[in-house]
Amino acid sequence: MTWQPRPPEGLYDPTFEHDACGVAFVVDMKGRRSHSIVERGLDCLCNLEHRGAAGSESNTGDGAGLLIQVPDAFYRAVAGFDLPPAGDYATGIAFLPADPAEADRAADAIGKIATSEGLTVIGWRDMPVDDSMIGATAKAAEPSFRQVFLSGAGGARPDDAVSGMALERKAFVVRKRVEHELEEDIYFPSLSARTIVYKGMLTSPRLRHIFDGLGDDRVQSDLALVDSRFSTNTFLRWPVAPAYRHIPHHG
Repeated sequence: MTWQPRPPEGLYDPTFEHDACGVAFVVDMKGRRSHSIVERGLDCLCNLEHRGAAGSESNTGDGAGLLIQVPDAFYRAVAGFDLPPAGDYATGIAFLPADPAEADRAADAIGKIATSEGLTVIGWRDMPVDDSMIGATAKAAEPSFRQVFLSGAGGARPDDAVSGMALERKAFVVRKRVEHELEEDIYFPSLSARTIVYKGMLTSPRLRHIFDGLGDDRVQSDLALVDSRFSTNTFLRWPVAPAYRHIPHHG
């Protein structure tokens, strides 16, 4: 029996189907956070390897990524400094220049933007990564990875402190200003009090290994969104790897 496409129905038309990126979404419908949701998301990503692309190097991919909720317990244990209650700080993994001195200058510039928007830099965490398994092309373009933590208590008075969606909006403004005012090789996959994105110029199975913290049982979420990219109209770069910050994208 040969495969037949679904017949047209409602807004669906089989002529619109095209091969493209692979996406998957795992969620606990009752909102129960667990590490198993993260693991299931990463398993889905590995199963989407056929939807991603690789060139002459089997260990350099068009991009793969994971979006989860901020794993507060894990970050609280590894940050190296005290954090406010969950939801009262925003965090994101910054792609910075590979040169340490340039990365320091970039972090300082990001801190000044955050301060000007009424946020306080609690601290920076050097991300532990294992890039031994990625290809030469990906490694040549690889940024350095530092995670920033921003507090909403940046005003002169305690009443000026922000949290929740007010903090989310301020973090959004900081991220957009970083994108538009600083150099091209400074980038935030996400900057949020709610979610965090791990991604890179990788093949699907390698995401869980380069960011070794993803295997920690304290990395818990009630949702996981993953994406394996097949580039069709842009060159490979670490920032253009999925996943995106709010939506799944296919095609």
